[in-house]
Amino acid sequence: MAVATDSFLHLARPLGPTAVGIQPTTAPLNVIVQPQVVFSILDHALRRDPASNRVIGALLGVRSEDGMEVEVRNCFAINHTETEEQVEVDVEYQKNMLALQLKANPREVLLGWYTTSLELNNFSALIQNFFASSETGTFPHPAVHLTVSTEAGKEIEAKAYISAPVGVNAERAAESCLFIPVPYEIRYGEAEKSGLELISGAKDVDSRAAPVVTDAESLERAIEHTLDLLERVSEYVSSVLDEESQPNNALGQFLMNALSLAPKVDAADIERDFNNHIQDILVVSYLTNTIRTQIDLSQRLAT
Repeated sequence: MAVATDSFLHLARPLGPTAVGIQPTTAPLNVIVQPQVVFSILDHALRRDPASNRVIGALLGVRSEDGMEVEVRNCFAINHTETEEQVEVDVEYQKNMLALQLKANPREVLLGWYTTSLELNNFSALIQNFFASSETGTFPHPAVHLTVSTEAGKEIEAKAYISAPVGVNAERAAESCLFIPVPYEIRYGEAEKSGLELISGAKDVDSRAAPVVTDAESLERAIEHTLDLLERVSEYVSSVLDEESQPNNALGQFLMNALSLAPKVDAADIERDFNNHIQDILVVSYLTNTIRTQIDLSQRLAT
């Protein structure tokens, strides 16, 4: 699954000072963000110093072979102090944490940085140039800057940027750059979708807690949701056939494609396989409860 974003026009331009024998790559056409990254950023924002307007951190992930797509899979917070006159970043902490992260996940690389403010200022340019440099950053690849709004009571808004140098004098080159918006996607699979739906259920509970359901309960909810979708589709098709609703060619083609993916098996075989699956779930649930009981009993005997 993915979240749709606006369209962008990309113009190739230099990404930074080019060293001899090194050519910078073009800008990535797409930025993919895993949902756990957004959760980590929100958690960092909740734990920040009340006096801080925003927090920052590094983005880690993988880059395609041609450099045209990056996938943000991980992130970590970076200590920094920001006032109206200056900004201080704990560079030594950033280097040590980056080394530890890359040692634990050798396939990942540094992609850029994030912040919890949509505002772009001189300090943003200064930090961006740090992450895009050849010594401490992503050069010759562009550094991705991800902004995530965390204002209470409002929808979460995110934007992604890369940067390009602008024509300024040498004294201001370190704190100047042109931020270029790039499209991004928050992409998640079916397993992650189930987790997100479980977490989102806590927003309607006063305690803000979402109990973890058993496999049997999860299967029951999935079946009820599927039956609800089938009922909605059936009502729509009936209304189109009865000329009560306007037909939609795109939706009709989508339904035909979905039906073509249905397995060509008998109803009896489906029922048999489903019953076997139910038996497997019940066995797993029984073993889980047995292990939980054994652990509780052992703890009580130990005390």
